[in-house]
Amino acid sequence: MADSHHIWLRDHCRCPQCFHSATKQRLVNTFEIPPDVKPVQVESKADGLEVKCNLLYLSYSGPSSQPHTSFYPWSWLQQNSYDPPLSKPSHPERILWGSKILQSPPTVTYEEVMSEDEQGLFKWLSNVDKFGFCFVTSVPPTPEATEGLSCRIGFIRETQYGKFWDFTSDLAKGDTAYTTMALGAHTDTTYYTDPCGLQLFHLLEHTGGKGGATLLVDGFYVASILKELHPTAYEHLSRVRVPAHAAGEPSALYTPTPQGGYPVLRHADDELIQVRWNNDDRSVMSHLEPGLVEEWYDSIRKWHQLLTSADSEYWVQLSPGTAVVVDNHRVLHGRSAFDGKRRMCGAYIGIDEYRSKLAVLSEKFAPGAVVRETTPYSSVNGRSVWNPSL
Repeated sequence: MADSHHIWLRDHCRCPQCFHSATKQRLVNTFEIPPDVKPVQVESKADGLEVKCNLLYLSYSGPSSQPHTSFYPWSWLQQNSYDPPLSKPSHPERILWGSKILQSPPTVTYEEVMSEDEQGLFKWLSNVDKFGFCFVTSVPPTPEATEGLSCRIGFIRETQYGKFWDFTSDLAKGDTAYTTMALGAHTDTTYYTDPCGLQLFHLLEHTGGKGGATLLVDGFYVASILKELHPTAYEHLSRVRVPAHAAGEPSALYTPTPQGGYPVLRHADDELIQVRWNNDDRSVMSHLEPGLVEEWYDSIRKWHQLLTSADSEYWVQLSPGTAVVVDNHRVLHGRSAFDGKRRMCGAYIGIDEYRSKLAVLSEKFAPGAVVRETTPYSSVNGRSVWNPSL
């Protein structure tokens, strides 16, 4: 680390004076640290680096008259080193899939998920993290059991459709989901600034008719094919913003902020992190550059062709007792047309609530090297102050 960056070390001290061990919040007053702060002693120890500084302890509660000693575990320094970087950024283990996933779809049982030891819950959410969806079998076919299943992940996100849904094709809400019509592959709430994260469905009954098969498509898988076969189309879908709306309820008119919307494919550090696509909810493309109009329509046509190819589509006929949860930022869903009485229930869960629960369970069942090595001597309330997420 460069000599001029001792301020970085001082700012990241995790001793009880500088970092609250219970709340996991910074206590050191960053803005009182002199830019040219330097240590008076640096000692390499078996488990980390000890740095002593004559600088008075600085916090929002006032200074101390004692010199300060900071300690940094080797594993934490390696994980967070930037000059030079010593570890590669960690990305979720994603398994891309097409129609052949039907041979062995990710599945857990209701009993596993509801178990107090939470291993089944971790298995469930880990499957969602890897595949973008997961079935839960042997669920009691009741709204109460399904709502309880949803709440195992986190609190339910309420929308204009209510909190927990229990609906049929009666157009009780102004959305085609409340009809018997076929729905093409799409993600939900594209008209929100922050689309809902997980979506849980459970078919409670279907009598007096047939149809209504569920469609799942891995948007990341389709995007990878589009990028390889049609890189220009992939670039358009990654750059051109698509406006959207929800206007079927007289009391609500949703559009995202900014109103111009977001691209179909959203990236962070060149990594695809979100698919946002619902052609039915798309608003007027009034902001397209004139020379790009035909190219953009050609790009979404190629995207649509790949989404609807036999290789991409996974069709499954759900039945009472089997619920499915999908990552609405990755997996598109739809259904075939149907007749008869079809009763469906389910809920949305926020992406942050889902990620928080998965992170907590990962700490418990699959801790990383930094957590494993630092927990014995720096843990309060079961969480290390050196946790990489902090």
